[in-house]
Amino acid sequence: MTTPLLSVQNLQVDFGRRRTVALQDVSFDIEPGQRLGLIGQSGSGKSATALAIMGLLPENAHLEGSVQWRGRELVGLDDASYAKLRGDAMSMVFQEPMTALDPTMTVGMQVAEVLRLHYARAKDAAKYHASPEQIVDDARSRVLGILGEVGVPDPRRVAASYPHQLSGGQRQRVLIAMALINRPALVIFDEPTTALDVTVQARVLRLIADELTRGGAACLFISHDLAVVSQVCDAVMVMHEGRIVERGSVRQIFTDPVHPYSKQLVTAARQEGADDD
Repeated sequence: MTTPLLSVQNLQVDFGRRRTVALQDVSFDIEPGQRLGLIGQSGSGKSATALAIMGLLPENAHLEGSVQWRGRELVGLDDASYAKLRGDAMSMVFQEPMTALDPTMTVGMQVAEVLRLHYARAKDAAKYHASPEQIVDDARSRVLGILGEVGVPDPRRVAASYPHQLSGGQRQRVLIAMALINRPALVIFDEPTTALDVTVQARVLRLIADELTRGGAACLFISHDLAVVSQVCDAVMVMHEGRIVERGSVRQIFTDPVHPYSKQLVTAARQEGADDD
């Protein structure tokens, strides 16, 4: 058997002195190239799962269990070592781009910063005998290239713009570009289309699916909406009150859910689809 790309086992997370429980006995694997969905209502523990994987839980969080990356244990890893994985091996696209992007920097500078950190971590300059000027030129080319790749119109103009000068859909594409520029093996999407209108949402979902195919990356796609997950993923887990209550193919969950909570989500997705029609 091959080692999973990511293996989460018996994950428990609670917060604060009162130890408010967020996650209970959460276990799953993600294989290379797999597209796995995680659905559930707000507060069910989906985002806590993503933050635990990325090593971004707040200081008042208590974590138990195992999170392994290609067989390497990440729980207890120091911040410097964890930082080397973020943006390179794994990356994350957050729900609200206006809070994820720095309002004081152009988006081009922010995308380039992800690439710069990658150069620093991997010491690419020494490895490839590149001069500082070559690195800058390469970064500029790759930033404009990835912005174009994710469907940003006029990448040069957008790269020189500040977040508030862009539409919601453009800002979300910038976040996707930042997540993909170093070609990570795993991308976590945390409700990436919630703040977008239906038309823009559909375009962004197609973009995500196309980019995952292009780069061969695996993904964990988090959403409250099974219909959204079904456009990107093949398999899905249902989370309720911090536990995974059901898992299976998207088709199986959508057509023949077993758990009562899964049935509620499917009914809601079908009703929303009927309303859209």
